[in-house]
Amino acid sequence: MVPWTWRFEKADGTEVSPSVEPDEFSTQGDAESWLGEYWKELLEGGVEQVRLFEDTTEIYGPMSLSEARTA
Repeated sequence: MVPWTWRFEKADGTEVSPSVEPDEFSTQGDAESWLGEYWKELLEGGVEQVRLFEDTTEIYGPMSLSEARTA
């Protein structure tokens, strides 16, 4: 099984530790559902953007969490 993981970053791309520690996810949908539940806490904890990886391959990003607030 290939894990899906999030990379948590400041707006300039610097990696930061998340305020909510994620699991490794078995599907892209599980990873996206988790982010949908915790994005506010992550943003409040200093995470400004995220990138989604399947193993070592970047699937998409950077995706701003502050833009989600206005959506």
